[in-house]
Amino acid sequence: MQLMKGIFVEDRTTDTPESSDSNDVRVDHTADVETKAETEAETEAVVNAQAENASADEAAPRGRRSIVFSLRSLVVATVIALLIGAVGTMTWLYVGAERRLDAQNSLSVENARAEELSLDYAVKAASMDFNDLQAWKVELVEGTTQQLNDKLSEAAKSMEQVLVPLQWTSTAEPLVAKVRSKTGGIIVVDCFVSVQTKTVQSPEALQSTATYAITIDTNNNWLITDVGGIAAVVGPK
Repeated sequence: MQLMKGIFVEDRTTDTPESSDSNDVRVDHTADVETKAETEAETEAVVNAQAENASADEAAPRGRRSIVFSLRSLVVATVIALLIGAVGTMTWLYVGAERRLDAQNSLSVENARAEELSLDYAVKAASMDFNDLQAWKVELVEGTTQQLNDKLSEAAKSMEQVLVPLQWTSTAEPLVAKVRSKTGGIIVVDCFVSVQTKTVQSPEALQSTATYAITIDTNNNWLITDVGGIAAVVGPK
């Protein structure tokens, strides 16, 4: 009994260290688990921090890109506005210049027509032959208003009393015509023609310059309303 008791005691004594080692293992295992958990927590924190940093980095370029895009859009819009304004200004200037050119061209054409009409009339008025004064009288009133027609017809009758006895013959060549004034469609043109005249007193042709002031009404079918200088073509009697 004592032996067994001793053995039993030894066994109990022997079991005590083993129990202590088991507890140490459990403690060590618990520490490892805690260390692993802390490591995982730290790793997760690092990953979360990196993710936050990445998100911040991604957000920053977006902000910069937004600013860059906004500036670029503003510049493009400004350039387009300037181009539209420039085109509008150029169009306005072009239209204004075109209108001025059209007005000038119209004026030039109108003046040229008045000068041509007046000079042609002056040449006919200065060309006379005492043998056929009726033809001259027709030319004298052609293209005139009725009122001027009557006035020139009376003047031609008076001049006939001088032209026939002098045996007047004259030919005329155009020199120049120039618009003197223009008011409300009424144009006054000064005409100059070169006249070669022969009479019974001067068989040799005498050269002279006849001047006419011819008034045209462009509002009345371009009819001649007044002629000055008709009597001057006869010269000294």
